[in-house]
Amino acid sequence: MLTSTRQATILQRVKETGEASVQDLADSMNVSPSTIRRDLNTLSAEGLLRRVRGGGSVEPDAMPFHEVAEKSSSSKERLAKRAAELVNDGDVVVLDIGTTTALIARELRGKTITVITSSIAVLDELRDDSEIELVLLGGVLRRSYHSLVGSLTEDALSQLRASISFIGTSGVQANGTVMDSTGIEVPVKRAILAASPHVVLVADETKFPGTGILSVCPATDINTLVASADADRATLEVFRQAGSDVILA
Repeated sequence: MLTSTRQATILQRVKETGEASVQDLADSMNVSPSTIRRDLNTLSAEGLLRRVRGGGSVEPDAMPFHEVAEKSSSSKERLAKRAAELVNDGDVVVLDIGTTTALIARELRGKTITVITSSIAVLDELRDDSEIELVLLGGVLRRSYHSLVGSLTEDALSQLRASISFIGTSGVQANGTVMDSTGIEVPVKRAILAASPHVVLVADETKFPGTGILSVCPATDINTLVASADADRATLEVFRQAGSDVILA
């Protein structure tokens, strides 16, 4: 089996099960444990999975939503404030799930806009704002991350057209590929990309590079990147070369 094929098989196994041990992977592919360890180390270095003792894991829900929100909180607040400035009265706005987009929602209070989201955290931020028309997408509740996911969410997005969309990421690779660590969220993010002509990626410095098991989109699909001022310079330049407007906050 080719190295690339074996590593793709490992990623698929981890995607399906959430984790896989070195021994199980070695047995299923008839290779040595040391070969699997090298593959896992390579995939981990590329940000495609996390290495855990004895194997690899995507660990999508290892940290509760409120704990994720506390990480780089001051940086996320700056990004949210700057991102919200891109929204004008009358806009139809799609907000992705995640802690940073929930902060963007907070900054949008009082604007005469329509907000479309599958984020329960965004709902909590905007439910009492009479100026905002709030559209909550259907789907299956993912309690650990305060979001709605699945085919119902994707189908609803396919019927909508927005002015501007904001997405988050679990990590950005050095080549500008936007990644996510949870397979069930990726189709929703891709549906968001298709829902508006202006896509904004909002990512703090911890996402450069960051982990992720699946590709969401290349840098060329991002119209505007709102990032921390101390994010990796080389990766920011990749986005500029891809035609993205890069805003530092």
